[in-house]
Amino acid sequence: MLGIRFIRVGPTDFVLQFKRGQVVREGAGLSFFYFAPTTSLVRIPIGSVDVPFIFEEVTADFQAVTVQGQLTYRVAEAKKLSQLMNFTLASHGRDYASEDPKKLPLRLINHTQVLTRTCLKSLRLRDALGQSDTLVSTLRDGLQSAEVIASLGIEILGLSILAIKPTPETSRALEAEAREQILREADEAIYARRNAAVEQERSIKENELNTEIAVENKKRQIKEAQMEAEKSVQQKKREIREAEMAAKIALEEKNREFVALSTANARAEADAKAYAIAAVMRALAGTDPKMLQALTSVGMEPGQLVALAFKELAESSDKIGQLNISPELLRELLHRDHAK
Repeated sequence: MLGIRFIRVGPTDFVLQFKRGQVVREGAGLSFFYFAPTTSLVRIPIGSVDVPFIFEEVTADFQAVTVQGQLTYRVAEAKKLSQLMNFTLASHGRDYASEDPKKLPLRLINHTQVLTRTCLKSLRLRDALGQSDTLVSTLRDGLQSAEVIASLGIEILGLSILAIKPTPETSRALEAEAREQILREADEAIYARRNAAVEQERSIKENELNTEIAVENKKRQIKEAQMEAEKSVQQKKREIREAEMAAKIALEEKNREFVALSTANARAEADAKAYAIAAVMRALAGTDPKMLQALTSVGMEPGQLVALAFKELAESSDKIGQLNISPELLRELLHRDHAK
């Protein structure tokens, strides 16, 4: 109706209204009426956009890999992008008048692929498969510092690598090698466990032997201590015996001295008695026997005198013809003996 139309954009869209080559209105989330025959509208999405990608590249060792990931970006400077790419709406105000809005993600993906190819050319297959974080960091830094992207007013919000896959044949070869490595490590683990068991058993045996040696040493020390104690006891006993023997020897020495002294005294006494007897005998040598007999009979009992008389009679029996002894005399003598 007379070319007057209404447009309303969301907060994630930036709109520019051109009239006679001049910007008369701009901003995000605007709504207004405009006269279509003389107005050009530029609509640029400024919200974040996720762009998935997948492409094949070659590593430094000439192995093909498939890189799958996702790029997240947003338009930070809409006016700068509008000067380089055509985001003008068609006359009816709904679709774009050119294919440039669809080309923007493709440009970013192409630049990402170029950076990825540059990174993978310096990495071998194993390194590429195991260093996805390093690859992501390198690509993100490269995109954020790229002049082409900065000139478009694009801000890179994020980049993620979902997968880096080799060809199926290479994957099977790597799997086989990894499997063999795992089996080899398992065998080494079994060997290490057995070796550890053997070492542990050896340690146990050594500990047992050390314990037995320690026990034997203790027993030997105990025996030595007992022998030392027994030796000390024997030494003490020997010292006691030696002391006893020394005491006995000293006593025997004293006894010997005493016996010698006693013998000397007895000999001296015997000599004295022999001398006295000899002197008496010498004095009596010239004396009449009858006189000596008479002297010895002095002080004798009557019975003794009678016995002495009988003895003399017996000695002179050859001279006596007949001897008569009265019974009264014998009775008297026997009576006296019984009385004593």
